[in-house]
Amino acid sequence: MARVLVTGGAGYVGSVLVQKLLNRDYSVTVLDKMWFGKIGLEPMKNHPNLKIIEGDLRDKSTVRMALDGVIAVLHLAAVSNDPWGDLNPQLTQEINYDATVNLLKMANELNVERFINVSTSSVYGVKDDPEVTEDLPLEPLTIYSKTKAEAEKEVLAANTDVFTTVNIRPATVCGYSPRMRLDLIVNILTSHAFNNRKILVFGGTQRRPNVHMDDITDLYSDLLETPKDKIGGEVFNAGYENHKVNELAQMVKDVIGDDVTIEIKPTNDPRSYHISSEKIKLKLGFEPKKTIKDAIVEMKNAFKDGRIQNWEDINYYNVKKMKVIGVGQ
Repeated sequence: MARVLVTGGAGYVGSVLVQKLLNRDYSVTVLDKMWFGKIGLEPMKNHPNLKIIEGDLRDKSTVRMALDGVIAVLHLAAVSNDPWGDLNPQLTQEINYDATVNLLKMANELNVERFINVSTSSVYGVKDDPEVTEDLPLEPLTIYSKTKAEAEKEVLAANTDVFTTVNIRPATVCGYSPRMRLDLIVNILTSHAFNNRKILVFGGTQRRPNVHMDDITDLYSDLLETPKDKIGGEVFNAGYENHKVNELAQMVKDVIGDDVTIEIKPTNDPRSYHISSEKIKLKLGFEPKKTIKDAIVEMKNAFKDGRIQNWEDINYYNVKKMKVIGVGQ
């Protein structure tokens, strides 16, 4: 049974991905610092094919232990957005670039066959192009996106005939997870609409690409089995739905209820982009099976049936939690 390493496997995306990999009969090692707890792994914690290592990606001995017997790495662990990155630029550099490069080199040395690096579509910065494709220059604006862009270069350079490396630039993920995040655009809007019956939209005309949780985790799982000649040394965008923030707000209102009010406020956030997913569609045949609306409906149901409790819980908000535990200082 093939063993894969998922860094950040207890996280918002990672915990859903790990369950899918176990369902596909992979053995899985999770390496996670557990800053946000282990709740995402709770449903599968006793699975015979799951090995959980609570450790720091920056520690080389821990990384070496996590790579034991592994044929592929799905690298999700990161300081995972702009606000968190800005809290502690040094930590962001250490995790998003330094630790990623070390993981990559060590995986290569230990004869791991495949390295799937989860980057971000924010590496493009602000683009006026109607379709942001993979061949456009990267113009990252923040320490988060800059470190992710620099790590991408190392990942691509490491690709060989025996070590397959690929970068995925996903849109913002939306939808339910057992390790929920309520600090991502669709999830934020849905949470406020359900719990406050009011949505605040800052700006509104900025475009934000999004992708459903199930689609992105299916993609990551599929990449383990995709022929290496299709992905080796490649970069792929992954995020089909590009909507303005005010359009997202209206989608949420349509699902949650007509009594939800939408208030528009000005913003100085310039980020706006429309990523193209034509390359991944043509080359890998990847197309989403779910929509943003599906994600909103699933979150609504999770609020109603109690799977998401106390929407103000600090563990749902990365930056707030980092401030409290001192990691972001």
